[in-house]
Amino acid sequence: MRTFIGIDLGSTTTKALLIDENETVLGRGITNSRSNYDVAAAVSKQEAKIGARFTLFHQALGSRGGAARLLSTLERNFRLEQFLSELGRLEETCMSYLDHPRFQGGKQALKESLSAVFRRIESEASDIYAPGASRKSDFFRDIAGSRFMNLAESASREAGISFETLLNIYDKSILEVESRVSPDETVARQFRNGLSRAFRETNGTDIAEAEAREALAKVLAIELEETYVVGTGYGRVRLPFPKEHIRSEILCHGLGAHMMFPGTRTVLDIGGQDTKGIQVDGNGIVTSFQMNDRCAAGCGRYLGYIADEMKIGLHELGPIAMKATKSVRINSTCTVFAGAELRDRLALGETRPDILAGLHRAIMLRAMSILSRSGGVTNEFTFTGGVAKNEAAVKELRQLIRENYGEMTINISPDSIYTGALGGASFARRAVIS
Repeated sequence: MRTFIGIDLGSTTTKALLIDENETVLGRGITNSRSNYDVAAAVSKQEAKIGARFTLFHQALGSRGGAARLLSTLERNFRLEQFLSELGRLEETCMSYLDHPRFQGGKQALKESLSAVFRRIESEASDIYAPGASRKSDFFRDIAGSRFMNLAESASREAGISFETLLNIYDKSILEVESRVSPDETVARQFRNGLSRAFRETNGTDIAEAEAREALAKVLAIELEETYVVGTGYGRVRLPFPKEHIRSEILCHGLGAHMMFPGTRTVLDIGGQDTKGIQVDGNGIVTSFQMNDRCAAGCGRYLGYIADEMKIGLHELGPIAMKATKSVRINSTCTVFAGAELRDRLALGETRPDILAGLHRAIMLRAMSILSRSGGVTNEFTFTGGVAKNEAAVKELRQLIRENYGEMTINISPDSIYTGALGGASFARRAVIS
């Protein structure tokens, strides 16, 4: 099967999207952006192919009532298998570091503590991926790392060894584990094991296990040919592709927004490191654009600093801001002064929700300024990028657009973070199919 892939290398996450010859989206993949961009591109691309396997498996099962439920159960159990596989590699790597001469004196105690920590995480894995379980992140590093920190601290006290030593071993090991891409046979095994788990968990379905296994075997045997790959994004110049396979993120976001919502005329993309106001025509071709300067003020990176200052997850900012009773005026969206102004506001007695509401409004005011310089806002308007998932940011944006431009259609997709990758995939297809 010929496929076309777009890879969007952002400052915080790398996204990949895979389409077929008919421009049907088959799979999406996302991973942490790393200093090793080759690995980030390879991992996101593999995740997109995994997503394509799920799509093809669903197609093979048809539209029967149990298909969607089985697919959901399979995906969750596949992720559990994937997590356990990565955890095993992490433990193996941690143990290998104990052979270093500096650890010889306390090797046995370190080995026992590490083993106890990994057995505990392993025993919790099923709960992490249980039906309805919520996770702060879907990335292995985040899930395993948070549990390792908590468990290693208590394990080190019990064994009378240094917590910093355990942390040092973990930090070295996770970098090595994250730099490996799973072989295709490993992914296939995770699919098969995940399906076995799914049927053990499913209480009755109109799809027989033998039928599902046969369908999965056929899907895994399909070759997903990488006919053409296009890279884009903040770090596109570092992607491991020839220059002719690189496209501007402005062009990719414009085309991607048009593909998602054909009526789009204005696009706002707020990513981790920059904000872009883009105007497109009826074919998704960019007619004008504006970007913020090199400073990351008002972008996703700024929100990350605020979350760190408040010692909360990035995903918690929006829900907390939605509880505000008023919007506190924020004078600067500069990341350098973010912490200082936040602390000043708290010292003056302002509540966290009210401060965060003001921060989100300040970010959107900055975005509106960029949109104005790009040509204003024309119906239809499409909001893309990771910040589009922040409900407080969306609320402020809707209000500001209504105040300044009146009522208009505002498009926001659950897959908005993949807009640039979608545009890249479409450019890849166009390079081969005119």
